[in-house]
Amino acid sequence: MKPLLSVKGETPAGEKKEASGDVLAIRGGRPLTGRVEVKGAKNLATKAMVAALLGETPSTLRDVPDISDVQVVRSLLEVHGVTVNDDANDEGTLHFDTSGAVSAHFEAIDAHAGASRIPILFCGPLLHLLGEALIPDLGGCRIGDRPINFHMDALRAFGAVVDKTYEGIRITAPNGLTGASIELPYPSVGATEQVLLTAVRAKGITELRNAAIEPEIMDLIALLQKMGAIISYEPNRVILIEGVDSLRGYDHRCIFDRNEAASWACAALATDGDIFVGGAKQQEMLTFLNVFRKAGGWFDVHEDGIRFCRDGDIKPVVVETDVHPGFMTDWQQPLIVALTQAHGTSIVHETVYENRLGFTQALVQMGADIVVHPQGIASPDRRVPRRALEQAAVINGPTPLHAADVEVPDLRGGYSYVIAALAAEGESVVRNVGIIRRGYEKFLTKLETLGADFDVIG
Repeated sequence: MKPLLSVKGETPAGEKKEASGDVLAIRGGRPLTGRVEVKGAKNLATKAMVAALLGETPSTLRDVPDISDVQVVRSLLEVHGVTVNDDANDEGTLHFDTSGAVSAHFEAIDAHAGASRIPILFCGPLLHLLGEALIPDLGGCRIGDRPINFHMDALRAFGAVVDKTYEGIRITAPNGLTGASIELPYPSVGATEQVLLTAVRAKGITELRNAAIEPEIMDLIALLQKMGAIISYEPNRVILIEGVDSLRGYDHRCIFDRNEAASWACAALATDGDIFVGGAKQQEMLTFLNVFRKAGGWFDVHEDGIRFCRDGDIKPVVVETDVHPGFMTDWQQPLIVALTQAHGTSIVHETVYENRLGFTQALVQMGADIVVHPQGIASPDRRVPRRALEQAAVINGPTPLHAADVEVPDLRGGYSYVIAALAAEGESVVRNVGIIRRGYEKFLTKLETLGADFDVIG
């Protein structure tokens, strides 16, 4: 365990690089040390912005991260006639006025959506507001099948009519929306959000079974309750929503981004660094913190954040990803980078997305000993029920990492490549870094603040 480091605020040095190219030359072998701040969760902020469509009065959202996914949602709201203003006196605060909301065309939605899957969550609010919602082809990170049938089935249960066209999907509600009894085949976060955003204004009571209960879902429920929604949740993943005739705007501060906090914790572990993550909270990270400690990490919880570093050698662990309160799938990728340096064999069972271990190929290129089992690994010690799509990664360590030329495949995998390059000896080239800005605010600025040695070269 190391002595407590200074945790003064980060400097703006290097911020100009944020708008630069997507290729980094990273010189590794240096620990990351210092303080970074995390703002609101990507997985809440974007959904809260959509929820503003439900309010008959303006809304205010605070601690909004400056990431590309937020910019996509903002542009989609503006395409639908919503006025979005930054607060000149409070960075990260947005104000929404939906009084001028109008329907948009497929082409406009598609042009502004880019690779985001957010347009599907506009459906319920737009059906209540305008009677119609349009969805172009959906994108998102290529980490596995993310079928929208959960969403479409839920909307049909409310009485929506779903029509497929050559441009995308047109959804209408000729007879309005009515509360429904819905059971999700899997506790999907996106489908749970869809039901919440639709049910709050539907006539009658909606019972949602097998719902996701992530902290970001609970924060969305709290936001909707502020707007006048009546929502309760019961044991065994059951959420009850009593529809109301109207909702007002909200004033809400986003829950912190536990995914980003965990990512910086793994960076400290992988590089033998010492990072204070301002804004991180213990309660929402209990599961991660347990695994972090088992893997040889040390943390110290403060009122304004959590400090992360190593406590001796990295130790092997066995991890099963799962929906909350399990170990998040978004946490396993940066953790695997650190586990390449563990003394022994680690196993990561990925049970949420079938292609999320593809990123390990680049780590093998950098010297890691990782074998991916495409059908997963059965074990009597397993706690998470096996799924047909699951995979497993067996990581043998420690193996020194060396420099390589790699291309970012997705958001969390991309972050992991950067951390691997920072832990490796020599100069690596990491391409397509722009994807990382989907979920990490001022990413390059934070790296520079922590002492990372890199150049933007393209």
